[in-house]
Amino acid sequence: MENKEKSKITVEVIVKSPVEKVWEYWTSPEHVINWNFASDEWHSPKAENDLRVKGKFNYRMEARDGSFGFDFWGIYDDIKENEFIAYTLGDERKVTIQFIPDNLETKLIETFEAESTNSLELQQNGWQAILNNFKKYAEVMKKSGVAG
Repeated sequence: MENKEKSKITVEVIVKSPVEKVWEYWTSPEHVINWNFASDEWHSPKAENDLRVKGKFNYRMEARDGSFGFDFWGIYDDIKENEFIAYTLGDERKVTIQFIPDNLETKLIETFEAESTNSLELQQNGWQAILNNFKKYAEVMKKSGVAG
């Protein structure tokens, strides 16, 4: 008997930057291309984002050696600026992201439905690596004073 309920995985990080800046870095395509990959062997050469309910985002992810690439895309289900994003991926999995401000820091909590191809551990590690890359980018942007 097949279990139709998908496993949910949660990853989180605390970013040393105010929620308004974290939101900007998370949702603006000019920033997304700088952090949306799990390792230095990958990059995100293109990002499009129509940040509104029923709007679509599409982030291109590619191996730097050109050996593989794919579009990571979805449709927004709910958006509360500086607080919450919910979307449905192209393969029908659901994702939520909470932005929780605490003084000059922001906690991001991302929960997603697992897919059935890769192990839960591999998926959790991959999404956590992207989130860690985002944290690093956002904190460097804050220190440099660029866009913030």
